[in-house]
Amino acid sequence: MATLNYMPGFGNDFETEALPGALPQGQNSPQRCAYGLYAEQLSGSPFTAPRGINERSWLYRIRPSVKHSGHFSPVNRPDWKTAPNLDDHELPIGQLRWNPTPMPTEPVNFIDGIRTMTTAGDVHGQAGMAAHVYAFNQDMQDDYFFNADGEMLLVPEKGRLSIFTEMGVIEIEPSEICVVPRGMVIKVAATGGEARGYICENYGAKFSLPDRGPIGANCLANPRDFKTPVAAFEEKETPCRLHVKWCGKFYQTTLDHSPLDVVAWHGNYAPYKYDLRTFSPVGAILFDHPDPSIFTVLTAPSGEEGTANVDFVIFPPRWLVAEHSFRPPWYHRNIMSEFMGLVYGQYDAKEEGFVPGGMSLHNMMLPHGPDAMGFNKASTIDLKPHRLENTMAFMFETRFPQHLTRFASELESLQDNYANCWKDLKKRFNGTPEGDWSE
Repeated sequence: MATLNYMPGFGNDFETEALPGALPQGQNSPQRCAYGLYAEQLSGSPFTAPRGINERSWLYRIRPSVKHSGHFSPVNRPDWKTAPNLDDHELPIGQLRWNPTPMPTEPVNFIDGIRTMTTAGDVHGQAGMAAHVYAFNQDMQDDYFFNADGEMLLVPEKGRLSIFTEMGVIEIEPSEICVVPRGMVIKVAATGGEARGYICENYGAKFSLPDRGPIGANCLANPRDFKTPVAAFEEKETPCRLHVKWCGKFYQTTLDHSPLDVVAWHGNYAPYKYDLRTFSPVGAILFDHPDPSIFTVLTAPSGEEGTANVDFVIFPPRWLVAEHSFRPPWYHRNIMSEFMGLVYGQYDAKEEGFVPGGMSLHNMMLPHGPDAMGFNKASTIDLKPHRLENTMAFMFETRFPQHLTRFASELESLQDNYANCWKDLKKRFNGTPEGDWSE
């Protein structure tokens, strides 16, 4: 397999060409483009957005996008839901957890293998998000897709993905992520035959790097570790289908060619990948566990400063060195709503039951925290420096309540006894400062 090339940096203004001389110099829209290409601008922000958040790229393609959109027909995708999606099930509120979603037994491609677990906010106001799982075993050969409702953050848990975008090809494996901008055409393949993972569909402002504040200029996710693909294109003159998600509905049209025909491009509106293993964690080096926001990789801001439309947070391998402290994440009630997944290993706040490919949902103001086994272990262990190995959990955290879908509520993998993980937490209070630590 050929090694793919990428350009480093986050939010950079890139330029790349698959054929020499395809990229105009000194202007964006010449009277005649080299190779007979068409010049087209793709805007990810309003024209007049401030320079720091203004996003656009110029594409030089074999056919303009107007040739990629014939007569659209509605398509039914009942398991891919969009906010607002209220009163879709009968489950009462509560902390929820699922085992991994089963792999399909019949041929299923990427877009047909997406199932929505939660929705939050309102896609029509470009606010909120949705949490999905994907599981598929068939490549998108002549099928292409773009999402007008939001950008998509892909988190693979099983299998490698090859994501052919208008801007080039990205490959990711578990422990890597990919962000596909709103409106960008893609096709997805599982290089190992099958794949499973998670998707955050972000309806709001695009993901950006969080401010580091007093941390300074380094650590967390460093910009140079984000990778954007170099230009690549298909020149395929065969029948194809283009699928579109628009305001929660799905449509498709037929084409006589591939829409992935961008020969060169320049700009800052582009897909990217990131290796979570390059995240440089910052934590407590004396006492107490910091707020989990310290592990934020990407944040999509809302209109209220410091309150995210959605944060993407990870819990990677790291050292635990805090003295005389309860080292796992503490018990908590929160105005934010948390959807968690596990890529591999074990999450330190849950000793059992939360497995790779699984999920949990702790919604707004519902209490959560270490299970009984984890609490007892962390409360009695000898506090030597300890390195958490072989672990990669993550969280989609949003300011909006996450509404469960019927699909999620009826999954056989839903653990109906999840709340039992706290039932063995004992009353340790006995009126003495020492408390009762007897078994």
